Amino acid sequence: MIKYVIKRILIGCLTLFILATITFFGVHAMPGDPFSQDNRILTPEAYAALEAKYGLDKPIEEQFVIYLSNALKGDFGEAISKPGQQVSDIIMHRFPVTAKLGIVAFAIAVGVGLALGIISALTKHRWVNSLITALATAGVSIPGFLFAMFMMIIFCVKLGVLPVMGLSTPKHYILPAIALALSSISMITRLTRSSLKDVMNKDYITLARSKGTKELMVIIKHGLKNALLPVITYCGPMFAGLITGSMVIETLFSIPGIGAEFTMSITNRDYTLVMGLTLFFGILVIIMNLVSDIVAAMVDPRIKLGK
Repeated sequence: MIKYVIKRILIGCLTLFILATITFFGVHAMPGDPFSQDNRILTPEAYAALEAKYGLDKPIEEQFVIYLSNALKGDFGEAISKPGQQVSDIIMHRFPVTAKLGIVAFAIAVGVGLALGIISALTKHRWVNSLITALATAGVSIPGFLFAMFMMIIFCVKLGVLPVMGLSTPKHYILPAIALALSSISMITRLTRSSLKDVMNKDYITLARSKGTKELMVIIKHGLKNALLPVITYCGPMFAGLITGSMVIETLFSIPGIGAEFTMSITNRDYTLVMGLTLFFGILVIIMNLVSDIVAAMVDPRIKLGK
């Protein structure tokens, strides 16, 4: 276990280095600069002073080395579009908002996805299975932001039963969380359905039934226990995806989270903020993938990490 974790950490560090390299040179190659996004008219002297302040007057390779050395110390620099604010402080302030939304979306995705997957796998009514399969396919196919806009029109504009902006009350979480969880619901539904149908045809299920075990206990104790492994493995990357994929949803619902901040940082060409948020997202994905693998191995001893 320890060797596996160390190996994954080393691979994660390499992944972060590649991600940092691509992102750094990518954002610097974009047209425009962070000092002209608000239509300010700067004198050449003022422009040069700003470049010197943020180290943008140095060769690009030197800027990259300086950034990496500072990042290794936990210093992601000052946000160019927010003078006086450190990138790390912005992340600490914004992330809890996104995390709350992500947790609600995660709970919805797991709860609804498992329920639909179990019903689809066990139902004897073909039309029920066909309906759930069609809904799961549609959920994967429809972009979350289009679904969000449709729900906003129905429940906010037409019916007026749900708020549309912010996260100040529990009701504010309903629409953005459902929109964010849509594709994850579909994936969990499909994973649960296929895995449970396969497990329920195994010999040990037949043996349990032949011993007179109640069908509900067969499903819970023998069926779901083994069928949930693919779902557990998926949940880690899914949670990270709910966090990193919240950019459009947060912008659409005016939620002051880290996703909306990332969108604005790209618009503002804020190099330091884009880099800091990208690395933060990368670290989150790596950690969640590792956690999901470890949990899956703990649930099923047959899984040998590192094999």
